[in-house]
Amino acid sequence: MARTEQLATEKNLLETLERVERNKSAYDALYINIEKIKPQKRHPLFIKLLAKLFDDVVGTAEGNLYILSNGDFVILGKNISQNIIEGVLKKLQIGLMNDPILLSHNGADLISLYEFPADFDIFKQTIMSLMARLETFYIDVKKQPIDASQVDGIIEHLNNINIAEIVKHQSVIRINGANDFKVLFQEFFVAVKDLSAQYDASIDLVANKWIFMYLSQILDKKTILSFMLSTIKNLPSTIALNLNLSSVFSGEFANLTTNFLRNDQKVIVEVQLVDVFNNLSLYFEAKNALQQKGYDILIDGLTPQSIKMVNAHNLCPNMIKIFWDPMMEFDEEDEKLKNFINDFGADNIVLAKCKDLQAIRWGIKYGIRNFQGPYMDMLEVATIKKDCPHGKECSSEECLKRKRLIAGTYREECKDKNSLEKLLGF
Repeated sequence: MARTEQLATEKNLLETLERVERNKSAYDALYINIEKIKPQKRHPLFIKLLAKLFDDVVGTAEGNLYILSNGDFVILGKNISQNIIEGVLKKLQIGLMNDPILLSHNGADLISLYEFPADFDIFKQTIMSLMARLETFYIDVKKQPIDASQVDGIIEHLNNINIAEIVKHQSVIRINGANDFKVLFQEFFVAVKDLSAQYDASIDLVANKWIFMYLSQILDKKTILSFMLSTIKNLPSTIALNLNLSSVFSGEFANLTTNFLRNDQKVIVEVQLVDVFNNLSLYFEAKNALQQKGYDILIDGLTPQSIKMVNAHNLCPNMIKIFWDPMMEFDEEDEKLKNFINDFGADNIVLAKCKDLQAIRWGIKYGIRNFQGPYMDMLEVATIKKDCPHGKECSSEECLKRKRLIAGTYREECKDKNSLEKLLGF
């Protein structure tokens, strides 16, 4: 995103400070450091909800509330008394219940009072330093959308590289109880960002819907062929492939399922919801073809909003994947979501993009037992490193990177690939 579109609040605050400087003694600033709070509590929508709690406090202070680009709050006002500070602390405790920062520090270290005129220059410098730090995260040059003239070059690039070196796999883990969890299946895919980095990071491969759809169909075939190049010896009993619907009928897919996979191996084809809606007749054709072979179809990428558009009884997928969003924990009264999970069957649902224990707790509360995401990745890596004789020689991040690859030099650097390929199970 261009820098001119960012830091607008900070610039507005600095302009206000220039006006306030003429009468500094009439104002104070209260800085509320939300950036210290754990990441899932800094979701943009939650920040807006939290800001609403301060409406009456801002009114009492005869001031304005500024939500900075990093999620921090500033209350600039004329009447910031000790009572107002205590009121702000109570609002934080309401809005951030169960956060370990508040439990251990009572939230007081999240609040800083700058009393003008004495602290005016310090506060102004604090905002300017914050702007300088945040600017390093914004890119001046926007990615250029892909155009038709570049397609042949990308295809040629795909033909020249070892696609197996950018194919990754990630486990879906089933939790049955305390210390009772196992790999349910592993999903194999190519991340667009990895392909973009391989070709030209300045080009946005998904900007043109139709070109990307065409490229993704070619990429599907390359991904399927990559299994022949994989150095993984211990493939799971169930593998999932993220494919376009049309790829189910490709020769490459038929060859994989007929000549490469073992008879006891099962396939799950993951398809995007938008792909389903774009061609319902093809979806049902693919679903029937897969199920006749004993395979499953999974609709990927659902959200609480899109769930309301899906008629699971009509589409009849074997499984669905819901993307976790921290805001979901504030939708406990969403009866439609509860009813959907109950009707479809929680055992047939994967909660994906789980970054922390909060996501797992939410899923279990709704009866979901199948999870995927960074939190589960680190659980798997911790198990590998615990049992690996060389586990202390590499970091968790290095181990995870090697584990997710199916081939390539970096994976080959692992000193115990038997441990690397161990399927989690207790």
